[in-house]
Amino acid sequence: MRTVLAMVLCLFSLSGLQAQMQPAPKTPQTSGPGSFVEVEGGTLYYEECGSGPQTVIFIHDGIAHSAIWDDIWPAFCKQFHTIRYDRRGYGRSPEATTGYYEVEDLAVLLRHLKVARAAVVGSSHGGSVSIDFTLQYPQMVQQLALIGAVVSGLPYSDHFLNRGMQNSKPFEKNDVNAGLTNWANDKYLIAPGHDAARKRLLELLKSNPQDMTHNDYARSTQPALPRLSEIRVPTLILTGDADIPDVHAHAGAIEAGIHGSRRVVLSDAGHLMYLEKPEEFGKIVIGFIHANSN
Repeated sequence: MRTVLAMVLCLFSLSGLQAQMQPAPKTPQTSGPGSFVEVEGGTLYYEECGSGPQTVIFIHDGIAHSAIWDDIWPAFCKQFHTIRYDRRGYGRSPEATTGYYEVEDLAVLLRHLKVARAAVVGSSHGGSVSIDFTLQYPQMVQQLALIGAVVSGLPYSDHFLNRGMQNSKPFEKNDVNAGLTNWANDKYLIAPGHDAARKRLLELLKSNPQDMTHNDYARSTQPALPRLSEIRVPTLILTGDADIPDVHAHAGAIEAGIHGSRRVVLSDAGHLMYLEKPEEFGKIVIGFIHANSN
């Protein structure tokens, strides 16, 4: 089992949070409207909708699985061929049992769906995966939208780490519900006053506790921070004003590193802004994709 510090880092810089507890069930739900694709040493669950000429793929954060996109899903399905998937150990995707590369999982999925190029929309750690994927497969990325994203190679503050360890303390005592509740109540994930969004996040976590308790063996990649200047695709950087300062620092570093990128700060919103303000989120991201579709 990983230490508490490693668990905290998993939320944003690696993948799912693993608790110091008896192992959670390793076989997630298998029913659903989507399908599965084989990847190296495992399988991924994915869903797709829409028939527009532009493809958009969503990569979820390190907190919850791809159902977190539910509120914005219909709007994107109306205009684009839209894809979302559960990273290993999240939702309906089984947890990893051996080492793997997250960018290669994404590449396999897109090839399986015969997608040559897509707008890649990544949240938090999903944003870090999106950056790494763009560096590895630039020809497959048409636009890049980074939502509360972090970038590998930039360290975290003590405030960020201590907050994570405090939220995760119940996991050390096998109290999964208390740990999930702590994270759902985190003021940085959901801004104060957005009670419906907070309730929805807790529902997602309690229905899929493996999202934050699974084992993971994602292999590290070359730090992306010093390579950001290699990214040449239109890039949107979107953060909530109530998000933790570390995320704003990462957003600034990403903006400085990617030439021509555009940073937008959404008011009265936290880390998971698409749960809080789905209509405003959709308007901004859809507008960005259309404006850079050539």
